[in-house]
Amino acid sequence: MRWLGVLFVVSSLHPAFLNAQEATWKAGVAKTIITPTKPMWMSGYGGRTKPAQGKETELWAKALVLEDAKGHTAVLVTLDLVGIGRDISAPVCKRLQDKHGLDRAAIILSCSHTHCGPVVGDNLRAMYFLDAEQGRLVDEYTAMLRAKIDEVVGAAMAERRPAVLSWTIGTSGFAVNRRTNKEAKAPELIERGLLQGPVDHDVPVLAVRDHDGKLRAVAFGYACHATVMDYLKWSGDYPGFAQMELEKSHPGAVALFWAGCGGDQNPLPRRQVELARKYGKQLAQSVDAVLAAKMQPVAGAWIGAYREIDLTYHEVPSRDKLVQDTLSDNKYVANRARHLLKELEAKGSLRGTYPYPVQVWRLGDEITWVALGGEVVVDYALRLKRELTPGKTWVMAYANDVMAYIPSLRVLKEGGYEGGGAMIYYGLPSIWGPRVEELIVENVKQIVKQSGAR
Repeated sequence: MRWLGVLFVVSSLHPAFLNAQEATWKAGVAKTIITPTKPMWMSGYGGRTKPAQGKETELWAKALVLEDAKGHTAVLVTLDLVGIGRDISAPVCKRLQDKHGLDRAAIILSCSHTHCGPVVGDNLRAMYFLDAEQGRLVDEYTAMLRAKIDEVVGAAMAERRPAVLSWTIGTSGFAVNRRTNKEAKAPELIERGLLQGPVDHDVPVLAVRDHDGKLRAVAFGYACHATVMDYLKWSGDYPGFAQMELEKSHPGAVALFWAGCGGDQNPLPRRQVELARKYGKQLAQSVDAVLAAKMQPVAGAWIGAYREIDLTYHEVPSRDKLVQDTLSDNKYVANRARHLLKELEAKGSLRGTYPYPVQVWRLGDEITWVALGGEVVVDYALRLKRELTPGKTWVMAYANDVMAYIPSLRVLKEGGYEGGGAMIYYGLPSIWGPRVEELIVENVKQIVKQSGAR
């Protein structure tokens, strides 16, 4: 178990006081296009039968750099991708640490989870059956992505200048619990007010403004799968359209989306570009409503902490079991077995645990921002917001390493896709052990306490 922490001491003022006092933050923001230029394989769905055929929107990598009065610096990177694994996050973060003198706790790599982006690195490789040419294109893109992240962070670093930070939480209601509401019946259930199951409709918003009050950047989150579209075009899905709307209505500003605990949440109804635009506009309007109202200043200390914990699998299959699975009629089970056998041969054994990333930032004296890896179900956000600081806790998922679904104990017991079935497509050896939820929540609380965040 590893823990890294760093303390950032900062203060800021609400824009209403800009004429009276000077802000102590510096901020830099930058963005760069990461849309593939070749017709490579798309990630997110296993049923696609050919590479991308066109482009609906650009895909972006964006970076927001914050520096306090003592020169401590932290970086949020957002990516219009379904996910990245440790094969990307580890070397990228090491490069940023070495190049910019950052602590690991000061770097968050966040994915929007759009299902209309490319296959990247090892992420979800057990889902795909790529030929040599497509494998080469994935490797080329992965190398390009690493360079682009380094480039966009460097650009944001160079663009740092005095800024003011403020926050508030809005709301948007299009996320639907997909485990308890059938997609075909969703329109009727919505119309009759009969939707069931837990949801998280909060829209946390962090605004970065110049001294004159001009918006430079806005980082906002929402807990819902980016799965409106399943076609063969590159697209940021509803998060991409939301960012485009905000940047259109605030010329010169950069909008950065981060995904909340939407592992069991879908935008319903879906499957039409008009709906992706609609949800994106609806989310952007929720953010704009927050920006137009009185926001709370970010003042006080900023504390960051990072830990990797050992999440235990329910079981680790034997070599004989894997060999047997290679003969399965389920091509995904067979493909996973082949991947695991390669790992077994290379390393001599399969790990019984996974190094799961847990991260906490405190923004000022009030906001506790939790960043979790994987496709986290909504139960985690609801529980952490209840048990930490109600109304002042933000919970990000799809951060730093998207290795699998992360079910709560309830979802694990119920089973289904999020409860364990999806582990096949991520290439992991089994479902999680029964302490998955308690291990994550306990460790979040520990690093919150140890770092001083409330």
